[in-house]
Amino acid sequence: MEADKHFVVGIFDDEDVLLEGVKKVRAVGIRIHEVYSPFPVHGLDEALGYARTRLPIAAFLFGMTGTILALTMQFWMLGYDWPMIIGGKNFASLPPFIPVTFELTVLLSALGMVATFLIVSDMKPYKWPRQFDIRSTDDKHVMAVDLAENAGKSKEEIMRILRESGASEVNEKNFE
Repeated sequence: MEADKHFVVGIFDDEDVLLEGVKKVRAVGIRIHEVYSPFPVHGLDEALGYARTRLPIAAFLFGMTGTILALTMQFWMLGYDWPMIIGGKNFASLPPFIPVTFELTVLLSALGMVATFLIVSDMKPYKWPRQFDIRSTDDKHVMAVDLAENAGKSKEEIMRILRESGASEVNEKNFE
């Protein structure tokens, strides 16, 4: 069972203030748990220090799996298992296989990317997400700082730094 989690939450009104605030907070040495925003903020990934995603690599691997599966399936079915002579053409010819190969490649790539995203994001059907502030789905930006990850700084010091970095509100949030 997960232990109680204590957070300091900064609410930002503007995305530019949020972006500068993230840079200031990280420069002081505070580790940010996560930033929640109602829309994508350009440059926020770099400011938070996130590495480039490897989701395109997973998409390529799932797509190649779909291509290999489609071609293998069609060559097996129409070339070896149940060959049919249609208009005197070859049993297993590549041009008629292109549409099915394309569709299976796209299908496996899309389903594989969705599954990979859900697994990496830890989004399980039985797990309820943490809601730091309901306004983060409407018009506010939320920066959450985990107090356990920042043991060298006091709660009051973190709250002061968040206010100085442009947060319009700073409060404490506890999850049990």
